[in-house]
Amino acid sequence: MAYTALADHSAHEPATFTIVGELDGIAPPTIMERRATALKASGTELEYRRYPGVGHGFGLGTDTSAAGWIADAIRFWSIFD
Repeated sequence: MAYTALADHSAHEPATFTIVGELDGIAPPTIMERRATALKASGTELEYRRYPGVGHGFGLGTDTSAAGWIADAIRFWSIFD
């Protein structure tokens, strides 16, 4: 889940790797943190990353603090294969 303000969740969410830029004005980190807390409370395996100095839509994260997030996500999801 990347930089989304989606608030809905269920007790049957898949393992979730979630990312957000600390400067995101569209999907603020506080909303992502509330969702991450709710998902964890419902038993969802979750890893949350908040990247400094980037806003909404940082894509691959090339040349930003988010560089390498895709490899980190793949490592996280590989645990659940």
